[in-house]
Amino acid sequence: MRFWSGTARKVFLAFGALIVTFGAASYFTYRGFTEVLDGLVRLKRDEASVRDALELASAVRDQYAHQAHTIIIGNDSHLRFYEEARKRVLELTARVRADAVGDEERAWVADIDRASVELDRVFRDAILPAVLRADKDTVEREHGHGLELVALIQERADQLAARFEESIGKFEAHAGVVQQGTFRWTLALLVGATLFAAAVGVYIGRSVARPIARLEAGAARLAKGDLDTRIELDTPDEFGNLARQFNVMTAALKEHQEKLVQSEKLAGIGRLAAGVAHEINNPLGVILGFARVLQRKADGALAEDLKIIEDETRRCQEIVEELLDLSRPLKVEGEQVDLRGLCVEVAARQQDVARARIVVQGEATVRGHGAKLRQVLTNLIRNAAEASGPDGEVQVSISGGPRGGAEVKVADSGPGLTDELRAHLFEPFFTTKASGTGLGLAVSQAIAQAHGGSIEAGAGAGKGAVFTLRLPERREEAA
Repeated sequence: MRFWSGTARKVFLAFGALIVTFGAASYFTYRGFTEVLDGLVRLKRDEASVRDALELASAVRDQYAHQAHTIIIGNDSHLRFYEEARKRVLELTARVRADAVGDEERAWVADIDRASVELDRVFRDAILPAVLRADKDTVEREHGHGLELVALIQERADQLAARFEESIGKFEAHAGVVQQGTFRWTLALLVGATLFAAAVGVYIGRSVARPIARLEAGAARLAKGDLDTRIELDTPDEFGNLARQFNVMTAALKEHQEKLVQSEKLAGIGRLAAGVAHEINNPLGVILGFARVLQRKADGALAEDLKIIEDETRRCQEIVEELLDLSRPLKVEGEQVDLRGLCVEVAARQQDVARARIVVQGEATVRGHGAKLRQVLTNLIRNAAEASGPDGEVQVSISGGPRGGAEVKVADSGPGLTDELRAHLFEPFFTTKASGTGLGLAVSQAIAQAHGGSIEAGAGAGKGAVFTLRLPERREEAA
């Protein structure tokens, strides 16, 4: 059986869909966490940018403070401190320039750059020489210009800090949305996966556990001896095939047991017949001999009574002979037997007795025991003629197989057979006739089985019964 069919495919697809569902939940969770992690990196960078912008504003104020101290003191003693402050401003400006991402932010950094360069030039080229010359007018004028540059730098630094803080605020809002969305999707997928897992469990329970339970129950009934057990499981998968094979096996087992019981019955009858036949035949022979002798001397009513004794004695001998037929193993001879000739001969004899119309159709030849096959056909055709009655009809259909087998169907127009009668037809001593022995069909079945065949009873197309004699190809002929 192919893997991609039946229960294996169902289980694989069910668990595959479950794995895909859990995989989707893991993917959405991972994607959300990754986005939040990337945002945290940006947040850390923006926070550093805010610090850099604020520190830049503070450093510019320090730079201006050293300029003011130089003006107040009136010498260049704070020049060294001014140089350190200037270096710090340049360092922070470079860091803020690296953090700027938008055009407007870069423009603000450019303004800071220009103002910072201009502020340094004013101090070095104008204020410091004027202080050293004690030129108060120039100092006051250039000091005012320096204040404007410091104010511009602080304004741009504050704008950058505000912009970076705004970016932080947007990220925090976005992170909240991402977190909530990730949580909702993950929760929905996990709940869906749980429900789907429950559905898969129910599905597997129906597709696997329930059929297994039915198979187990059927096997238990069979173990208790219930050969009529059938498993009603019509599914296109391995369990359906197993149930069908189980039913076939049970039917074959029942048929085999019935044949075995039948064989045991016949064997028992055979042993009984073999044991008493000799003892019965001898007295029957003596009775028959004396009846015939007395018949020659008697007349009138006494002769008629002796004739009845003779007929009944002969009937007893026939019963004993039929019992012996059941007990003796039949040696099937290899002679060619014309089944049509046998059927025509038997039909001619029975037609005169039963007065039923007997029609023989078809022809076939088999290898077997001619006399015994005549006995079988006589039994079948006589029973059909008696069941059909004087105005009835018997159809005998003969067909041959391609390699020597044959089939003879004997159909009557009688009342037919009930299921109960059909179940006991081939049992010894079972008969529906008032004067029958119940051994005819049993003996005929034994002869058919000795030829490797069988006799089956069934219903006709209309009313009536059909008995089918099947004679398969002989092994030695096939060889």
